[in-house]
Amino acid sequence: MKKRHFWMVSVAAFAAVTAVAAPASASAEHEIAFWGMNEAPGSSTMRDGSGHGFNGRIGRDIGVGLRTDDGYGYRFDRLEPDTPPTHPGHLAVVPDDAELDPGSRDYAVTVRLRTREHFGNIIQKGQATVSGGSYKIQIPNGKVQCWFRGTSTALLVTAPRAINDGRWHTVRCERTDDGVFLTIDGRTVAGRYGWTGAIANSWPVAIGGKTDCDQVDVGCDYYAGDIDYIAIEVDQHAW
Repeated sequence: MKKRHFWMVSVAAFAAVTAVAAPASASAEHEIAFWGMNEAPGSSTMRDGSGHGFNGRIGRDIGVGLRTDDGYGYRFDRLEPDTPPTHPGHLAVVPDDAELDPGSRDYAVTVRLRTREHFGNIIQKGQATVSGGSYKIQIPNGKVQCWFRGTSTALLVTAPRAINDGRWHTVRCERTDDGVFLTIDGRTVAGRYGWTGAIANSWPVAIGGKTDCDQVDVGCDYYAGDIDYIAIEVDQHAW
């Protein structure tokens, strides 16, 4: 069975790389959704292993059944950026549900991935200007970024080093009432203080790129690489 690899924000590790220290209370522990991506080739449904029923639709262009070191995952082939046509089959999409929105809760998204490419949106709910705010994890220039936009402000956090080395990495983006923090392979590497405000929109969760794009005026930012699993957690006290 695929292992869940969740990380607590490490104050000591974070203080070693930046002047901003992660809050000791940052611990989004209650699992909202867990997409283990263990489906067999030919499957069209991405199963939620959390027991909450947040199943998604697997696009026909996704490579399902990819062998990983602890189970199976999905492969997302490389598509040329900002070049028509669009490829909706490149996405795994989970229908909108209020429980998938951060709201005002401590909220964390964990992804285990492997890539040699240098662009793409890995997971997002909403897009840049949609009503209600949005969040996403992306990897421009091979450096992971966490983006949370709420009713108060938007916070963007960028990893200091690229991870597009073809190796598996576990990435965690966490939004708390203290700020946004990025952890890679158990080490907190970047963060910003501030309160984004509440985030709640009517958009689906999209994995592998944008759902509303045309590759002309709005690029689809298709991710290229492998994903082993994705988990969403909230502060158990806010559940």
